[in-house]
Amino acid sequence: MRSRPGYSRSSRRNAIIERRRLDVRGVPVEVIRKNIEHLYVGVHPPDGQVRVSAPLRFDEDAIRLAVVSRLGWIRRQQARFARQEPQSERELVTGESHWFEGRRYRLDVIEQAGGPPDVRLRGNTTLELRVRPGAGRDARAAVLDRWYRDRLEERLPALTAEWEPRIGVAVRELRIRKMKTRWGSCNMAARRIWLNLDLARKPVSCLEYVLVHEMVHFHERLHNRRFYGLMDRFLPGWRLRRDELNRTPPAHEPRPS
Repeated sequence: MRSRPGYSRSSRRNAIIERRRLDVRGVPVEVIRKNIEHLYVGVHPPDGQVRVSAPLRFDEDAIRLAVVSRLGWIRRQQARFARQEPQSERELVTGESHWFEGRRYRLDVIEQAGGPPDVRLRGNTTLELRVRPGAGRDARAAVLDRWYRDRLEERLPALTAEWEPRIGVAVRELRIRKMKTRWGSCNMAARRIWLNLDLARKPVSCLEYVLVHEMVHFHERLHNRRFYGLMDRFLPGWRLRRDELNRTPPAHEPRPS
């Protein structure tokens, strides 16, 4: 990987000035006013919470109008979240089902006094989690997360090298972290991309889709006609990958995320 995982963002320009709630035609909306230039509307899992980030110059009427103009899209997103498969909390005990690169595995927890904690694949059916005797759930989760992170770090250099010349961008930094509501994000100015650790559980085609999505944002910041045109050009069929990715929300831990 090109950098160690971990990132914290602080920006006085993007600091929250005001937070309030509105009801727009029966839809609860959380409004966050910031010193930003553009208005953003987001719908977040698990229950489709609507959140608006609005510039300071926007009054309540302008915010309401922006939400009303997007009500059709908002309700489609909320319906999608309602259809998502629920995620139960994993206790990390033998017999549980866990996923790696889109395949379901049966977890086999082995307590061992010698040797470092580790994870191994046993055939196409079993995920072997080796831990210290008496290791609790958090310790087991840390071992499994580290293994997932290592697998992503093995995958990403080749994928990035393949797509940089095709899209015509250079990624200066790739980082992996747990995210509650996003599969990926990017900083255009720094040419930095963050990817959700949970992508290790998804098919490689989904990982590739998220990476390409964030790289295309280096050309176009907004999700607009130009952005989707670029996605169609570089990765035809990306919508099928997106739908497969979004059948479950990004957080393998209890929803949500």
